[in-house]
Amino acid sequence: MKDFLQDLVAHTHTLGVLPLIKITASDTETLIDSIADDKTVILSAKTHSPISELSGIFGLPNLNKLDLHLKCPEYKENAIIKLIKDIRNNIEVPTGLHFSTASGDFQNEYRFMVQEIVNEKMKSAIFQGANFTINFVPAQASIQKMKFQSAVHTEESVFQVSTKGGNLIFSFGDASTHAGSFVFQSGITGSLKHTWSWPISQVQSILNLNGDITMKFADGCLMITVDSGLAEYNYILPAQIK
Repeated sequence: MKDFLQDLVAHTHTLGVLPLIKITASDTETLIDSIADDKTVILSAKTHSPISELSGIFGLPNLNKLDLHLKCPEYKENAIIKLIKDIRNNIEVPTGLHFSTASGDFQNEYRFMVQEIVNEKMKSAIFQGANFTINFVPAQASIQKMKFQSAVHTEESVFQVSTKGGNLIFSFGDASTHAGSFVFQSGITGSLKHTWSWPISQVQSILNLNGDITMKFADGCLMITVDSGLAEYNYILPAQIK
C-alpha cells in the first residue's frame, strides 16, 4: 500500500497541476484519473497489478497532506496504513486511510472524497482518443536540450511543435521576439498538419518523472506515457493551434 501511494503522489502531486485524484479499485484492476483545473493535463493511469488493499470508487483530495504523511519520519519504518470503511446507505464504502506507527503512539487519518462528488468533478477527465501518427522514446539528450531552451526563453509559457523532413522540431518564441529551436526527435515516420503549442512547464515536469517514457503526437494532442514499474501513467495534453 505505501509503495503504491508514494508512487502515485510522485507521479501526480509533484506536477503541481493535479489537485484531485480519482481511484477506481476492484479485485481485477486499480484505475487512476485526474485533470488539471485549466484542462492542460488529463491523467489516465492503471496499476500493473490491482492494489489488493483498495476497493471502491473515491477521491484523493489535498494531495499535499497525503504527501506529508507519507514522508513523515515517524512512518518511515514499520508503518501501518489501513483503509477505513463506513456504512452509507447500507453499503460499505471506503472513507479514508489510517496511518499509525507500529506501537500506535503516533497516528493520523486522511479522509477520502466521496464517490458522488469525485464523479461530478471528474466528468471532463474522459479522453476521447486521438490518431497518434508519431510515436517514440525520447532521448535524455533531447530532454536536456529542451531544458536549455526553456532556461533561455523564460518569458515563454508555451513552445511550438512542427515536423519537417522527418524531424520533430521544438521552437520557442517567434520572429518578433528572441527565438530558438532544435530537433527533438529525428527519423520520425509520421507528420503533423499544423504547428501546435503546448505548455512548457507541464511537459517538462512530466518528462522529469521517474520511469520509462514514451511520447505520442497527433494533430491537436500529445500523450506522454510514464511507466513507473508499479503503474502506467498516461498524461494527455490538448494542444493549442498556433
